Amino acid sequence: MRIDIITLFPSMFKGVFDESMMKIARREGVVDIRVHDLRDWTCDRHRTADDKPYGGGPGMVMKIEPVDKALKDLKNKSAKNTVVILLTPQGDRFDVREAKKLSFLDHMILICGHYEGFDERIRSLVDREISIGDYVLTCGELPAMVLCDAVIRLIPGVLGDKNCLEEESFENDMLEYPQYTRPAVYNDMRVPSVLLCGDPKKIRVWQEEQAEKRTRTRRPDLLEREREELYEETDS
Repeated sequence: MRIDIITLFPSMFKGVFDESMMKIARREGVVDIRVHDLRDWTCDRHRTADDKPYGGGPGMVMKIEPVDKALKDLKNKSAKNTVVILLTPQGDRFDVREAKKLSFLDHMILICGHYEGFDERIRSLVDREISIGDYVLTCGELPAMVLCDAVIRLIPGVLGDKNCLEEESFENDMLEYPQYTRPAVYNDMRVPSVLLCGDPKKIRVWQEEQAEKRTRTRRPDLLEREREELYEETDS
């Protein structure tokens, strides 16, 4: 997969993609991440990428011209499926299901918003608008990092053991069960005895029960969504 990121602050990405799984995925050639300075597509000596909004109002608005030029240059004609994504609080809510869909792409182009906002016409240049949550950040660079991390780790071979993905939170609309490691007792806090019994079947039953209990307590909406989807499948 190739990921092109269009940003006004490319230095923000330094370090993020050079550690942990991101570093391994890039080193192994699983993903090619390229960060581009939007100002490289401006046409004046001041490299202006923003301007005052028509009609007045606070802040500055990202201009459409450099974004349009950047997209024309970065779209990979050889890629089977290229998706241009605008990171914005007004976009579709990002979740694990969306991350899975994006992980099958050959090419993603991410546009990071900044300042007060962006020229509305930029929306006509993109395929998707995505939000990582119902809150506003100072920039789109942070959501771009979150999206990249969530998507790249789902690409086969990045994590190594596929079972790591199958048992984590939000898989099958469930939160992950509690996990423990040595020592078995710490400050009177004990690891559940079933995990020490050595019986895989008993342990698996306990894990499933705990996952459902935790989901029911903390995120009952996930169980409700699962029931709704099951009903839709049965009804169809």
